[in-house]
Amino acid sequence: MDLNIQFGQALEQKGQMLFVPLFSGDIDTNARVSTIDELFDGQLRKEFKRSLFTGKKEQELSIPTMGRLPVSRIVFLGLGSKKKFDLDALRRLGGRMYKLAKQRKVRHAMIQFEDLPEVTEGKKEAVQAFSEGILLATYSFVHFQSKKKRKEPKAVHLFYTDKRSRISLERGIQQATGFANGVSFARELVNTPPSHMSPKAMREAAEILAKEHKQIKVKVFEQDRLERMGMQATLAVAKGSEAPPFGVHLVYTPNKKAKKRVVLVGKAVTFDSGGLSLKPAEGMKTMKIDMGGAASILGLFKAFSWFQPAVEVHGIFLAVENMPSGKAYRPGDIVRAKNGKTIEVLNTDAEGRVTLADALSYASTLKPDIIIDLATLTGACVGALGEEIAGLMTSDDKLADKLLQASALSGEPLWRLPLFSAYASAIQSKVADVKNIGGRGAGAITAALFLEHFVDAPSWAHLDIAGPVYTEKESRPDLPYGATGYGVRLLARYLQAL
Repeated sequence: MDLNIQFGQALEQKGQMLFVPLFSGDIDTNARVSTIDELFDGQLRKEFKRSLFTGKKEQELSIPTMGRLPVSRIVFLGLGSKKKFDLDALRRLGGRMYKLAKQRKVRHAMIQFEDLPEVTEGKKEAVQAFSEGILLATYSFVHFQSKKKRKEPKAVHLFYTDKRSRISLERGIQQATGFANGVSFARELVNTPPSHMSPKAMREAAEILAKEHKQIKVKVFEQDRLERMGMQATLAVAKGSEAPPFGVHLVYTPNKKAKKRVVLVGKAVTFDSGGLSLKPAEGMKTMKIDMGGAASILGLFKAFSWFQPAVEVHGIFLAVENMPSGKAYRPGDIVRAKNGKTIEVLNTDAEGRVTLADALSYASTLKPDIIIDLATLTGACVGALGEEIAGLMTSDDKLADKLLQASALSGEPLWRLPLFSAYASAIQSKVADVKNIGGRGAGAITAALFLEHFVDAPSWAHLDIAGPVYTEKESRPDLPYGATGYGVRLLARYLQAL
């Protein structure tokens, strides 16, 4: 789909559909409404009254122009209160506009972008958020459907009258395109069924990225190499599966000398049955999502084709499948992580943190300035924050502030939970250095405290993305059913700000 900036008045252009946004209470004072009402001989405002359209949020009124304008149809969109309109409202509006155009089988849609109010972040951020909403709403996972896909809109034109804003507006669209491509790539990986998205397939996805981008290199660690590297924890998790494990280390190097080295670590369990601590059938339905952290890192590296951060970025994941068999690791086993610490395994369904122990230990050997891990780690975090907010845990206030700022710009919700050291007693083992489960309470926090045992870096943050990585609600138009690609835009915004 072509998303572009056009300069001029949308009312003067030929097309199938023009969208006109309206806030509550603005109908009588809106200049665009007055212009159109004159062309309709005063009938437009009468139609507003007849249809009870007042600009309330989610209201919609569609009117054919009957040849009075070059465009065939005008759709008025209610936005609700102007006071509550922000970047994320723009993102939602873009997705809503695209979905309406698709439902009505419109091939060319238009909007006068100046009809939207200015946000404090400026024109570039506004057009980027709006464009992200459109582009994210275009995604659908249809590879395994025999029915033909419904026709999509061919183009969306954003009209603007001031040509002096061209550069900032075009940059906004360009960056939105990059972010959306990265998100779509992550969504594809997570949505792909586990029969196709194996540890080997994840390795291959990383290798493709490295071939596409000259600034990205990749190292792959096969099972024998993982053994030599001392990643016994990861190998223990992988033992129950027929699929061999793979380690992946991506490196992005900026054109100029990097001032910081950031290492991103993702959980990459391509399917989680729970192992011998077997999940119930209902709990396994969506366990293809358990590699969502690594998928978001791959999506971020995909986006580097559109934006180039000024820091050196490493992406690390250890791809495994957690399955029950005669070879599977058992409750009661003790395994040793790469950094030498031992882990008492009391529940084989708490496997993600066991693999992350090796991944974080390896990440620490790279002498990073910052380590950030993303993991679909705990149901406890979903219980605390719901399905739309990720949990942030770190002892570094500055890092927390930067990630929360990136969250606000990206529209990917994040909430800081305390990394409360007093709870560390819950994961103390009597027979090993640490055990892989704590008590019934504060499960998200004790999981993060477990991970902390394997981090050696000046600054580290853990993101528990178990809730927002996947949606079955379709509660907003830019989040279609399935994988959300959560974390790609958040990390991109964070890296840009460094």
